[in-house]
Amino acid sequence: MAAPLAKKQIKRLSVLPYEAARDDLRSGDLIFCSGSYLFSGLIQRFTGSVWSHVGIVYRDEALSRVFVLESEAGIGVRLAPLSKYLRDYHGRRRPYRGQIVIGRVAPELDTAQVRRAVSYGMDLLTKPYDNSEILRIAMRILFRIGRRTRDRKYICSELVDECFAAAGIEFARPDNYISPDDIWRNGCVALYNRVL
Repeated sequence: MAAPLAKKQIKRLSVLPYEAARDDLRSGDLIFCSGSYLFSGLIQRFTGSVWSHVGIVYRDEALSRVFVLESEAGIGVRLAPLSKYLRDYHGRRRPYRGQIVIGRVAPELDTAQVRRAVSYGMDLLTKPYDNSEILRIAMRILFRIGRRTRDRKYICSELVDECFAAAGIEFARPDNYISPDDIWRNGCVALYNRVL
């Protein structure tokens, strides 16, 4: 299990530059973001966590590229080059505002599990982001009302959860929703390094 981290602890982790980390990143690694954006802050506040976002690392050896498979607010399920994500977030010519940590699943996923997880996610490309789910989660947290409903829209942690479930890896859900922190705290996830 990855130990709970405070924002100050994340900031104190040494940063392994992307160029140095790139060759060691594996498909199936997890990217955890602790953003400094308004929406990130709302997610962090409601979930009581430093994490505001989670995605899956996908290495395409044929293209010699590393991507993030994620569900992004306002965009939905997408595949983004990790190098661009780190340096030119959302095409604004500046890096992601916040910290990014790589988590590694142990035991390591085998080739078939990686293929199932990534293929499942690829089949969901262009599915919309589930803005309503964020509100439903807030209601469940604040007022303990409502329940999880399954639709074809995804928040980041739902996407990661379903991709890994397709590979036979079940993340524990302490509540009736799953957050980036719930994935971080699972017994199979360990801190690999910080890349931003």
